[in-house]
Amino acid sequence: MAEDEVGAAVDLEAAEAAVDLPPLGATGRYDALMQVVRNRVTVRKFDPEIAVPDEDVERVLEAARHAPSGANAQPWHFVVVREPAVKAAITEYFVAEQRARAKMKMKFPTPDYRGLATAPGFIVVCSDMRWVRAFPVLSDDDSDLNRMYRENAERILLQSVAAATMSAHLAAAALGYCVWWVTAIGQENAQKAMRPLLGIPDELAVLDIMLFGRPAQSPYKRWRKELTDIVNWDRFDPAHSMTEAELDDWIRTRRHRVMFRDASKID
Repeated sequence: MAEDEVGAAVDLEAAEAAVDLPPLGATGRYDALMQVVRNRVTVRKFDPEIAVPDEDVERVLEAARHAPSGANAQPWHFVVVREPAVKAAITEYFVAEQRARAKMKMKFPTPDYRGLATAPGFIVVCSDMRWVRAFPVLSDDDSDLNRMYRENAERILLQSVAAATMSAHLAAAALGYCVWWVTAIGQENAQKAMRPLLGIPDELAVLDIMLFGRPAQSPYKRWRKELTDIVNWDRFDPAHSMTEAELDDWIRTRRHRVMFRDASKID
């Protein structure tokens, strides 16, 4: 065997040894994971007197970096915000957005964004959208076919970054923190407001903000759909499909309940 082949075999053995999976069907790790998953709780106001040490921030981001991504591109960057003045400036943007929605009569149950400033753990999640080139696309092609591939490439990128954010949320929950996943930042105004505050280059897009810390008030569990409402075996169950009227009725009569009320107060 050639020397380079021997080296490759040794590298592969080391990579294989780094994977530690339990026996098939063993539930010990699953049960521990589900304890974390069920207790990943969203809150929108934190106790600012309880600090998050840098070690815990690094533990959370260590989980994020192990998330799966398309083409293993790992197209994410994380900005840890520690300065109260910067947190306050970001909060100011979101509070203004909250007021703007109210004036527009958007009829969306917007959360109280003032809670951003109280978060001791504050991570802005970014990505360079040019990473779509790492996924299946036709270079320098304006055809309808390539538009389809490019749209899918954007979904791959967003799914990749979302996977990293979710891993971070679970790590924070495992450390005893409550979390808040802030997603209302797709508007160009939000990008313009935050990039200069954090020194983020124009090539990067801010995709979400992860906040975590000890809650200011006791957290509560929100309503979840039952498995029977969302799982389909072999073929999609037509009973799970909603008409336009049913969807509109759900948004009008139930959305505000499931967003902010505890599970016992939905119906």
